[in-house]
Amino acid sequence: MARATLAENKLEGTLDWQITRFLYEYPESTAGLPFTRGLRSPAIEGFASATSVYPGERIDFKVSLNPAGAYTIDIYRMGYYGGKGGRHYRHIGPLNGSVQDLPMETIERLRECRWETATSLVVPEDWPSGVYLAKLSRETPQPAQSYIIFVVKRRGPADIVVQVSDLTWQAYNKWPGTNSLYDDGTPYLWYQGPNVRVSFDRPYSKYPQVVDAQLSCGSGEFLLWEYPLAYWLESEGCDVAYCSNLDLHGDPALADNCRVFVSVGHDEYWTRQMFDNAAAMRDAGVSLLFLSGNSLYHEIVAYGGEGGAFRSFARDKRFTDERELMGASSFGPGYGDWTVVRPEHWLFEGTGIESGDSIPGLIGWEYHGAPFKAIEGLEVVAGSKLIGTDRTEHGRHGAVIYPGPKGNWVFNAGTIWWAEALSAPPGHIPAAGTYGRTQGVDSRVQTITRNLLARCLSGQR
Repeated sequence: MARATLAENKLEGTLDWQITRFLYEYPESTAGLPFTRGLRSPAIEGFASATSVYPGERIDFKVSLNPAGAYTIDIYRMGYYGGKGGRHYRHIGPLNGSVQDLPMETIERLRECRWETATSLVVPEDWPSGVYLAKLSRETPQPAQSYIIFVVKRRGPADIVVQVSDLTWQAYNKWPGTNSLYDDGTPYLWYQGPNVRVSFDRPYSKYPQVVDAQLSCGSGEFLLWEYPLAYWLESEGCDVAYCSNLDLHGDPALADNCRVFVSVGHDEYWTRQMFDNAAAMRDAGVSLLFLSGNSLYHEIVAYGGEGGAFRSFARDKRFTDERELMGASSFGPGYGDWTVVRPEHWLFEGTGIESGDSIPGLIGWEYHGAPFKAIEGLEVVAGSKLIGTDRTEHGRHGAVIYPGPKGNWVFNAGTIWWAEALSAPPGHIPAAGTYGRTQGVDSRVQTITRNLLARCLSGQR
């Protein structure tokens, strides 16, 4: 199937997947909160009935326009495509859109939209696995655009499966204004407790954290964190497929259909079932790559939606055993350089890296570090002191690798921003935070990632 990835990315790409016109609202109630203003696009917004589907399955699009009017939907698959970053797959419309109801909050601050289906799509059998953006566009009375995001999975094996972190996207989703897991109804930001629920049955607002990303309206955090990895992997010709967090939770076919499983970017929210399934994959010989930071930080409780599907969740508690899977522990904010301490390791072959060499600014805005998993063969390959942490007793980054039981590997880069050094595709917003930023693409990180994938796919110790 690697040839299929190569062939797909030789097809004509386009830059037109990007939204270029947006119309956000700025309610007076959020006037003093810069990152929570201008989050919602009521002029045109929508969501999908599922986070992921297989070819042949149906997905419904729920769309609201205020005021009512005509609109179109253009569906794009995200990849490399000669540097364009996307390929056009389907045009739908024009359709007539109306104002859909804003749902009332429950006692747990849950808002679930019971919107009418605007249109449905049975995914053609020949559509390849990928992350797809449905671009919603209206022309009157003022032009406005936003996205609906969904994943098409692959039936059958893939060398690499990349998991999008849509549980975390949804946890931080404030739509329609203050309804993330971090909003408890008080004036205080960043609530960390239980008994607040969020739902996939609502649009994604614009991303509300460390960067102002206009293209995140409806696309979750994909264009910030996962997209540079997908773009790079497909430019390399890797045999890659994609899945949702919810597939690691509930789709048993994943374990049989990949050789390398990748967590990328900001992968904070997991169920215990996801943890157990990932551990079983590792024990069965699948390599796990955590090209991420702050992963497995919060354990969630899943709730069924209509028909019993997993469509909403609440925060339960902190993971305390994440290092047993990832090799390192998960932390919140921290910024610094990714500093090599084991240059003789095979990871660094061909990089020219020497002991103490650093990749400036690569750690951010959240990270992994000690305490590490107590297992023979675990090696700390990079580590450095960080700034901007909330941990006076630690505040040190640690990247680790340890062997699995069947010639496989578990690697933990320990930073959300790893993929920032792999590529800078069109429409991507470079990472930055309160205390740091990346320098962009770095050939050493590209070589480390190639070495890692080559060794995992070869089964070589």
